[in-house]
Amino acid sequence: MEIYKELNSQESKEFENLLNSQLSKTKIEEGKVIEGIVTKITNKYVFLFVDGLKSEPILDINELKTLNIIDKIKEGSKISVLLEKIEDKNGEVIVSATKAQKIKGWNQLEKAYEKNEPIIGKIISKCKGGVICEHIDSGSLLFMPGSQISEKPLKDILHLMNEPMKLAIIKLDKIRGNACVSRRQIVSINKKEDKAKVIEKYKVGDILENCTCKSITSFGAFFEINGGEIDTLTHLQELSYSRINSADEILEVGKKYRLKIIAIDFEKMQVSTSIKALSPDPFDNMAEFVVGKDYTGIVKKILDYGFFIELKSGLSALCHQSEISYLKKNINPKTFAKVNDKIKVRITDIDLDKRRIAVSHKLTTENPWEKFKKEVSVGSIINGEIIGTNEYALFVKLDKYLVEAFLHSNDLSYLSNPEEEIKKYKKGEKFEKLKVLEVDPENQKIRVSLREAISEDPFKFYENYKEGDVLTCKVVSIENKGLSVKPEGCEIETFIKKSQLAISPGDQRPGRWTQGDRVDCLLEKKNKKSISLSIRALDEKLNADALEKYGDSGSGKSLPFASLSDKIDKKKKSE
Repeated sequence: MEIYKELNSQESKEFENLLNSQLSKTKIEEGKVIEGIVTKITNKYVFLFVDGLKSEPILDINELKTLNIIDKIKEGSKISVLLEKIEDKNGEVIVSATKAQKIKGWNQLEKAYEKNEPIIGKIISKCKGGVICEHIDSGSLLFMPGSQISEKPLKDILHLMNEPMKLAIIKLDKIRGNACVSRRQIVSINKKEDKAKVIEKYKVGDILENCTCKSITSFGAFFEINGGEIDTLTHLQELSYSRINSADEILEVGKKYRLKIIAIDFEKMQVSTSIKALSPDPFDNMAEFVVGKDYTGIVKKILDYGFFIELKSGLSALCHQSEISYLKKNINPKTFAKVNDKIKVRITDIDLDKRRIAVSHKLTTENPWEKFKKEVSVGSIINGEIIGTNEYALFVKLDKYLVEAFLHSNDLSYLSNPEEEIKKYKKGEKFEKLKVLEVDPENQKIRVSLREAISEDPFKFYENYKEGDVLTCKVVSIENKGLSVKPEGCEIETFIKKSQLAISPGDQRPGRWTQGDRVDCLLEKKNKKSISLSIRALDEKLNADALEKYGDSGSGKSLPFASLSDKIDKKKKSE
């Protein structure tokens, strides 16, 4: 072998260029798809020639049979293979036609996904959550979720199995090599194109006959137009001028109705229709209805807060719970009326902007509170019957009147404990005499008293006395905290606290007295229904009066007999 020492010679450069040009014709790299020429076919193997490889790659003939290309392969044919290894431990070249076809197929899927183009595939089997599809051009396996097979759920898909169809690629995971496809998207696109042609036939204002109610929802109803040519939605607010909660109040699935097209959205391919638009708006002619006048209507809907009454076809008004009756503020509308009942109401407000009418039923009847005020004056005596009780009051129905009065436990007796006294009365008991204390029709309030009707107020005893007067009292009971006393000639007991028994703390002992003792007390305070008596205040008053009358308490000279010794001395001297 000749060794060239002079590498910069012309011959060396020409040889280098020739060598580089021959090596660059075929770039050999592992992991790439390359073209091979079939040189020999046996019962088990297919031998290939690949320019640039030092040995011939060999393919298992079963691999070609699996790919269904064995009939197309002949000596001299070209076939794409994936070069997995240029040389393994045995010095052989490892190639794969199956993997090469998958790579080519994946490249096709990527291009279709990027260009948003459909591919041709077929469903070959079912699996959990959907079906497995095969890409016809490459044989790649694809997943189709069950929800993407059709617009409507299909119980049986046998008619779709192994049938070539257009599929849209909706998801492509390049890292994992997974792809999801959809038949539904292709069908929807086709339908959308067909639907656009159908919608072009209609225009706003068209009246549609014999439209079948297909389904009812919480927001309206769906109808079929022209035997299912297109579906349309009629919103809940477009079903009637009257207030309704649900479409099933006026519609029935399967029945036919007239509709009017009120809007067409060509972008969303939607047609909006209306039933109420077929009739005139009742709010356009309100001259026959005047605020303050009475009308008779039909109850159409009853709710917790009131009921809606139809004044005329399509025109409803709300009678609020508070406007149903004078007697009960929170009356239950469902117990007062039933649907289709005829009720007299008075219009109290008409709001054309908000399309609302307010009415009152109670204003069409006589106000029982005003009637009571006209016929019964404060201070009158009336009979009544207990219709309700609680822990602090009785509720009494008065004589022939519909109103009820409030009888507080404090107004049952002057002398008894209110909490104990109210326990004596039960529902259904009658009072022969009750005195009316207050009548307030505006607030629907009447207050009565039993004690003022059947007995004289014992507090009148104190009308003849004023604060500062001295009362002689009888000790009724003795407690650690003080004395209970009753002024002579009075039925009311008054409690004197321990601190008010004497000036000196040492004398403030309730044990100094016994039951039945008589004791003088000062009327310290006098209110309408409250009296305060004090022994201590009386002692302080007597001391203050003595000091004022007899002078300085420190000298003692102004007290009686203070100058007796001086007089005795003068008498002795005169003798």
